[in-house]
Amino acid sequence: MTNHFLQTVKGQLIVSCQALPGEPLHSSFIMARMALAAKQAGAVAIRANSVVDIQAIQDETHLPIIGLNKVDYPDSKVYITPTIKEMRAVAATGAEVVACQVTGETRPNKESLADSIKQIRAEFPETLLMADTATLADVTTATNLGFDLIGTTMHGYTEATQNMNLTDNDFAYLKAVLKATKVPVIAEGKIDTPEKMLACLKLGCHAVVVGGAITRPLQITQKFIAALNN
Repeated sequence: MTNHFLQTVKGQLIVSCQALPGEPLHSSFIMARMALAAKQAGAVAIRANSVVDIQAIQDETHLPIIGLNKVDYPDSKVYITPTIKEMRAVAATGAEVVACQVTGETRPNKESLADSIKQIRAEFPETLLMADTATLADVTTATNLGFDLIGTTMHGYTEATQNMNLTDNDFAYLKAVLKATKVPVIAEGKIDTPEKMLACLKLGCHAVVVGGAITRPLQITQKFIAALNN
């Protein structure tokens, strides 16, 4: 089977449908229905967390998937598809893309990311690999490791980038990322308006992922309540 993900998502919107344990919408059924709503609105692909959610969304939408599996290990700060075990499990679902964290920290059990990539390439040659990065150093690492896609997913979510935003200073960081690599870049992280999405595409991003602004009603409502309380 030929992987047409890059062609399908070019210049388009990808919607992230995720809910972690403890959140009101944590349910593979709910995430699948959320993904269906995104599809009906025009999204061309979905980003999903966990094997069960990926499979439910595949059955419901038949859209291409960026798959990941968030797992916390006590010896590492890497939690997005952090080991070969999670990478293999996500790839086995048939997800077109496997996303994993590339943020400079040592992976669980000191696992080599380069070795994990080689194994996935050998076992799932049609599967694309996406690096969820936070800094320009991460982008360089991901480029050198041979990732097929680079996401800005972790910018603002690591200790080194805390409180930073992709849109700060007229998208200065995103512009630097696009100059730093020739690998297709997917803009992701705190993109909460259509205008920001369009700006990312105009700058040269291959596609844009939007999550919380669309699929996290708890967070959306909290913004309105915070405004009331100010």
